[in-house]
Amino acid sequence: MASLPVFSGSMKLGGARWVWLRRGLAVLAAGGLGLLALSHLVRLSYQDRIVPLEQAPQAPVALVFGAGLARGAVPSPVLAQRLDAAIALWQQGKVQTVLVSGDQTKPFHHETRAMRRYLVEHGVPESAILGDEAGLSTYDSCLRAATVFGAKRAVLVTQRFHLTRALFIANSVGIDAWGVAADEGRSTPWRYQVRETLSRVLALAMVMLEVEPAYPSGRTVLPER
Repeated sequence: MASLPVFSGSMKLGGARWVWLRRGLAVLAAGGLGLLALSHLVRLSYQDRIVPLEQAPQAPVALVFGAGLARGAVPSPVLAQRLDAAIALWQQGKVQTVLVSGDQTKPFHHETRAMRRYLVEHGVPESAILGDEAGLSTYDSCLRAATVFGAKRAVLVTQRFHLTRALFIANSVGIDAWGVAADEGRSTPWRYQVRETLSRVLALAMVMLEVEPAYPSGRTVLPER
């Protein structure tokens, strides 16, 4: 019995689909490897500038990145960890000023206000604290620290998983930045590592495109040291 033409055509169609599927998977794999390579490049760029708190260089300012609030409008555990490290830097005379940068654009979410209050309650005088209420992202915080607050040298304070990206951005926008890991010696949850893989690539793109911060205006100059 002769084979049916419909069946033969169906096999050819299926073969073509399989070819396109393999090509699509190859493109996805290549794209994924490219993203991983770029993320790795950003991670390694300034990794040698991450130092223990005791070895942090002298700088006019410690830049503390916001990390959300807990119930009662107090810093989240992650944010409190960052603030504690900044307090230690100030107490040891490593920095003159603490610049807290966070998102205060949403109603009832006064991140920088909570950060200021926490610092004052732990002995840092108001005169040694500056607040950036428009630090909507790591990129915005770093760029505004340079362009709005005039930071030329700074110690960045955040968790290690976030620090390599922050250092890359800060040094790329003109700040001589070093980093202190607020969670030194602690393990990093895997979900943060996955998120940072993509975030580092986005940071690279923003730096290369010289993206403007959401709120570029205003100017406060930090004292030289």
